[in-house]
Amino acid sequence: MQPEARKYLYDIQEAARNVANFSAAVDFAAYQQSPVLRYAVERAFGIIGEALTGLPRVDSTTAATITDFRTIIAFRNILIHDYAQIDDRIVWEIVQFKLPVLIREVAALAEGQDGP
Repeated sequence: MQPEARKYLYDIQEAARNVANFSAAVDFAAYQQSPVLRYAVERAFGIIGEALTGLPRVDSTTAATITDFRTIIAFRNILIHDYAQIDDRIVWEIVQFKLPVLIREVAALAEGQDGP
C-alpha cells in the first residue's frame, strides 16, 4: 500500500473515531440541540469524505473495498456545498448505522497496511 493511501486511511480512521466518541453519550435530541456537536460531527464527516475523495487517486483497489465509498463522498459534498439541505435525522442515522461499518472496514485495512 502506498504511503499516501495509509495517510488517507489514518485520516478516515481518526475522523470516524472522533464522530463515534462525540456521539457516544448522546441521543438524537441532544445531538439536535447542540450546534457544537452537530458542527463537529459534520466537520469530521467532511474530513472522511475528503480523504475518500483522494484515496482512489492513489489506491483505487483499497478505496473499492470500503462500503459505499462513493456515497460517503456524495454525503461530504452535500455537507460542504449544499449545507442548507442537511437533515439532522439523516446525519444521525449515518452516525448510528453506517459509521460502525466504516470504522470496522478501515481498521481492517489499517491492520493490513504492511502488504503491497
